[in-house]
Amino acid sequence: MDDLAAHLKELEEKLFDPSVRASREMLTALLSRDFREIGSSGRLYTFDMIVPALLAEHRTGTSRGEHFETQRLAEHIALVTYRAIYTDVDESERQTLRSSVWRLEEDGHWRMLFHQGTVIG
Repeated sequence: MDDLAAHLKELEEKLFDPSVRASREMLTALLSRDFREIGSSGRLYTFDMIVPALLAEHRTGTSRGEHFETQRLAEHIALVTYRAIYTDVDESERQTLRSSVWRLEEDGHWRMLFHQGTVIG
């Protein structure tokens, strides 16, 4: 389980990287075609909605995660929870509690199937 936890943490952290968020190829390597996200606004996003939104994003700050925990829910399904901290250029911070469901897909790669974040500060 430790190897899986480390691997999924690495995949989650890739999604913080602006160069990954700006690459359709990288996003499709990390997000399942069945991907769904419930945003902090309560809006539901699909794969076909989130990829163009991420490609058009212009973030000025940086993100990091802490307190990662992984639970295997089934042989090919895992839940990752953590706290994300976004620091803007003016050094203001926004913290969210995040949860992601990852699935081991037929091609042997783990991809994010579901994501939700709740702003806490």
